[in-house]
Amino acid sequence: MPFPFIVRVIATLLLALAAAGVCLALRTPLPWMIGPLIAVSLASIAGLPTASHTPLRNAGQWTIGTALGLYFTPHVVSLVAGVWWAIALAIGWALLLGWGFGRWLHGVHAARMPHVPAKSMRATTYFAGAIGGASEMTLMAESAGARTDLVAAAHSLRLVVVTVTIPFAMQWSGLHGLEISPPGAREVNPGGLALLAVATGIGALAMRALKRTNPWFMGPLLVAMGFTVAGHSLSAVPAWMSNTAQLVIAVSLGVRFSREFLHTAPRWLGSVALGTFGMLALCGAVAWLLAWATGLHPATMILGTSPGGIAEMSITAKVLQLGVPVVTAFQVCRLVAVLLLVGPLYRWIYR
Repeated sequence: MPFPFIVRVIATLLLALAAAGVCLALRTPLPWMIGPLIAVSLASIAGLPTASHTPLRNAGQWTIGTALGLYFTPHVVSLVAGVWWAIALAIGWALLLGWGFGRWLHGVHAARMPHVPAKSMRATTYFAGAIGGASEMTLMAESAGARTDLVAAAHSLRLVVVTVTIPFAMQWSGLHGLEISPPGAREVNPGGLALLAVATGIGALAMRALKRTNPWFMGPLLVAMGFTVAGHSLSAVPAWMSNTAQLVIAVSLGVRFSREFLHTAPRWLGSVALGTFGMLALCGAVAWLLAWATGLHPATMILGTSPGGIAEMSITAKVLQLGVPVVTAFQVCRLVAVLLLVGPLYRWIYR
């Protein structure tokens, strides 16, 4: 790596660390994620030379995936399996909501962007509205001839809005500490932690070799789940590792923004932000219905159905103790379904 880039990465991490310290002093929710995310985003928009190192982000996802996998004890797995129908309904809702959001964006902006061909505009709004992996949706949009800059901007802004809004809403409402099934391993065992790191690292590399989405999150998650379901409690993940992972993930999100980002299409970004708040309200209503039907807590269902990212929503559930396994299961299943179905549905709807 060039030395100037290393300096930029270190300076960005120090800024993120200082912001986390401020949030700790203010007792904000998710201080190790929200503080760095807001600080780095604002610094990037201001034109400061922020930077994120991809291997650090991968290590953060690796750590979080491993920590979440430790929650899936046999009892928890049976609990999650018992609400499979609710997960299926949540997937259907996510697909419908994403399509509706895309239709709304098209209705608002198609006439305002006459320079964008009709086919390209249709693909742009469709994939910008989809609730799924930002990078995967951008790649699908590119193959469909969409404006990938607008698609990527929509997903980045939606993710930040959800990641900041939901934790504050949960803290202000007093909803936290509702976890009924703490992780199987509660003590840190150096030898067990080393074995767990090696096994989950192999899982991540295997997922990457298979070209699966989010390999550094999904691989460790599945391997850690396998150990926990089998009854092998190797070690808990130290708190400092989880906090560091949240920080580097937040940095990787914050550096997506830039001064040019705001100048690209301000009306587009405004519509995405407004639409995201609308989706949050609709998802909240659906979450209450699912909570009533399943008997699970509404806060858990809100995180499970929210239009946020899998890592960010699972971290929120972990820090606030709001049903980590259920939230993770809902988010993982939705992500897989969206990645598999969004492309074929686009070709079917607009054939």
